[in-house]
This record gives sequence, structure tokens and C-alpha cells, in this order.
Amino acid sequence: MSTPLPKIAWIGLGIMGSPMSENLLKAGYSVTGYTLEQDKLDRLAAAGGTAAGSIAEAVEDADVVVTMVPASPQVEAIAYGPDGILENARQGALLIDMSSITPQTSVDLAKNAAAKGVRVLDAPVSGGEAGAIEAVLSIMVGGEQADFDTAKPILEALGKTIVLCGPHGSGQTVKAANQLIVAVNIQACAEAVVFLEKSGVDLQAALDVLGGGLAGSTVLTRKKDNFLNRDFKPGFRIDLHHKDMGIVTDAARNVGAALPVGAVVAQLVASLRAQGDGGLDHSALLRSVERLSGSQV
Repeated sequence: MSTPLPKIAWIGLGIMGSPMSENLLKAGYSVTGYTLEQDKLDRLAAAGGTAAGSIAEAVEDADVVVTMVPASPQVEAIAYGPDGILENARQGALLIDMSSITPQTSVDLAKNAAAKGVRVLDAPVSGGEAGAIEAVLSIMVGGEQADFDTAKPILEALGKTIVLCGPHGSGQTVKAANQLIVAVNIQACAEAVVFLEKSGVDLQAALDVLGGGLAGSTVLTRKKDNFLNRDFKPGFRIDLHHKDMGIVTDAARNVGAALPVGAVVAQLVASLRAQGDGGLDHSALLRSVERLSGSQV
């Protein structure tokens, strides 16, 4: 007789969390969700999930709790306190935090959870909204091998590349490196776009041929239409990338790694946010280059 699939509680149904939880429903899991926006709870219910009225209600019967919230303060808010996950999850439950937070927050969470009999993995993702919808995310995991083995079938319903990177916090460290590479890559693409346009070259043709050579990248493939159409509807907001650049610059300073180009791009992300573009997609780094190049934005 096949063992029943674990019952899942999902906390945080935003741009990433909603399609990810729906992919678990499609894979046959029962999902009880909680988030702050009623329309997101309605969406989960319409997809076949169960909407809970609180974190405690969502997690009380769950074998696995998955969290997907914006940053460290939100993870701490949902994990700790009388109404939080650790006080209300059952002994032996597995908490998979898929948020992108500081490595230290993940280490602390795992330690505090262990005292309550709750196992933890940090499992941040890369691939953005499209990757979440298509279930092709890259998932970088920190924690114990046995817990990773338990979580793997669930993660396989959400992503394509799933790797245990080391102990607690390792997933977050790799995610920070991912965000460094993505930001620098977008910045380079944005500078190329402005250079090409000011030179009078057909941008579509140029990006097509660049994409086929060594300059090609997942970033260029995924963001090409954003650049061509100046479409900055958020898949991943500048506000969140600003948060992530803070994580990577802080973590790098702690271990003594120099990030000279990363530091410059972190400042460009910060300036874009200061100019009111924080709610736009991170491909809007193009707007910063346009401003610096004298274009009206």
C-alpha cells in the first residue's frame, strides 16, 4: 500500500507563493494556506486548496510547513511568538523556508525550531515568477541530508534543479550569490541596450545575436522583452533585489570577500529605489542607465 502524501501548510501566497502552492495541488498534495490578502486565499481555495484563518490553524495538522515571505523580519514574525509556526506546529513537522533571507536568520531559526522538535530546511529559489509558474525553479537548500531526502519529492513539484548545498544557512548563502550574479548581469544588459539604441542599431536583432553567443544568459533570455518593450511589470521587484543586495554585501563583508562590482550595482539598485522605482521589475535597472545617459525617463 502506498503511503499517503504529507499534508502541507503554506504560509505566504504572493507572486511566487501562489503559483508554487498551486503546483503542489496539481501534484496531488493537500495544501492549507494562510496569507494576509483575502483574494490570495480565495485563489488558493479556487485551485483546490484550503484557506486557513490563521497561521496556527494552517499548521496544526501539517506534516510539512512551507513559508514564502519577503524577508527576514517576516520570517521571524510568522515563526516566533504564541501565534507563530513553532508554537503551533506538531512535533516532528518539517519547516521548509523558501524565502530569501540572511543566512544567520536561517541558522537561528533552525536552532530555535530544534528546541521545539521541528526540523528546518532553508530552501530559497531562483527563477522568478515565470519559473514558479512553470515549476522549473532552481532550489538551493541548507540543512540535514535526512530532511532534504524527505523534502525532495515536494521540491520536485516546484523546481527542476534541487541541490543540498550544505548545513543550515547554506541555501541562503548560495541564493545571495545568485542575486549578486543576476543584478550584475541585468546591469550589464541594461548598459548594452542603451549603448545599442544610442548607436542606432536594431535592438531586437542585436539582442537576438547576443543571446546566441557567449554574452547569452538566462537573464538576457528572460528579460529581453522587458528591455525591448520597456515593460517593467514586476516579476521580481527592485525593492526585493535591494534587500538581497544588502544581504550579499553584508555576508561578504563578514567573510572577508570583496565585491567591487557588486557594491556599485547595489548602489544603482538603491538609487533606482530612491527615485520611486522600487515597485518595478529589476529589469528597470535600464531606467537608471537611461537617466545617467541623459534620456528622459
